[in-house]
Amino acid sequence: MHTAQAGGNNDQVQGFAPVAGAGARVLVLGSMPGVASLRQGRYYAHPRNAFWPIAASVFGFDPGLDYEQRLQALQVARIALWDVLQACERPGSLDADIRGDTLVANDFAAFLERHPAIVRVCFNGAKAAALYRRHVLPGLAVPLEYVDLPSTSPAHAAASFERKLAAWSKALTLTD
Repeated sequence: MHTAQAGGNNDQVQGFAPVAGAGARVLVLGSMPGVASLRQGRYYAHPRNAFWPIAASVFGFDPGLDYEQRLQALQVARIALWDVLQACERPGSLDADIRGDTLVANDFAAFLERHPAIVRVCFNGAKAAALYRRHVLPGLAVPLEYVDLPSTSPAHAAASFERKLAAWSKALTLTD
């Protein structure tokens, strides 16, 4: 999925399609997959990223399941995954290195039309929240609840796993 532009710029990255079941209620948004994820074609593929251990703890599945089974477990829990950006230029994996003049946001209006049960959007880190609020939210007319969460990235070491787990557990759990 990591693509080079015709001009030879290897910093051009393309995101993934969303993972969402028909009954998805919560949408988890990152900014753009990191290098490890892009290489493997999988969300949150870096071995030190806390996303899968957190999701497994919250929803009671084995974080060692193969990728497709982990995605199925999220869909059973009515959780969708996507990223704010469809494409951008970024050397490496750090959100801080995303070139602002190159970003292309995903089509959230069409996504939310296809997934009308979504009521909450959880941002995996401050950059995802900022990008969404600047490049997506002004064009949306859908009332949603927004929750800013500590990044599960290994680059965000300021928060302990326990603190991240507590915040994510509360945000991912809806009471119907």
